[in-house]
Amino acid sequence: MITNEKTEAALRLWVVLTRALRSIEKPLHEQVERHGLSLTEFAVLEVLLHKGELPMGEIGQRILLTSGSTTYVIDKLEERGLLKRRRCTEDRRVLHVDLTDTGRELVQEVFPEHAELIKTLTEGLSYEEQLEVTEKLKRLGRFAERYGAIERIEL
Repeated sequence: MITNEKTEAALRLWVVLTRALRSIEKPLHEQVERHGLSLTEFAVLEVLLHKGELPMGEIGQRILLTSGSTTYVIDKLEERGLLKRRRCTEDRRVLHVDLTDTGRELVQEVFPEHAELIKTLTEGLSYEEQLEVTEKLKRLGRFAERYGAIERIEL
């Protein structure tokens, strides 16, 4: 197999990104699971805590879930009494989701601990390096999204 320097650098970047993400995600999964939540369930609760009531579809978009997965997670959280749904008065097809008091209490308890753990897990980079890497990864993500859109159009 013949590869060039640029291909090898791209492959190395992919491996490093994947390993870094796994190293950070594992303790985050464990932290929220101690509170009886999956990371996805926590993400739904967290977005509602910070954004307030949202349409179901917007929740999925914000935390990168398909509509089927969003419905599944919201169903589970609703069964546990952590959130509630209501039909939009202007458009009955739209379901809005919000935290219940119990859900708000839980996420307000878990979030500060979660944020502190993320801070700790990313302290391998200085504050300035974190800002720099964040901007570079945003640029990489935007490029990959555009490339994917171009590929779909050309197919």
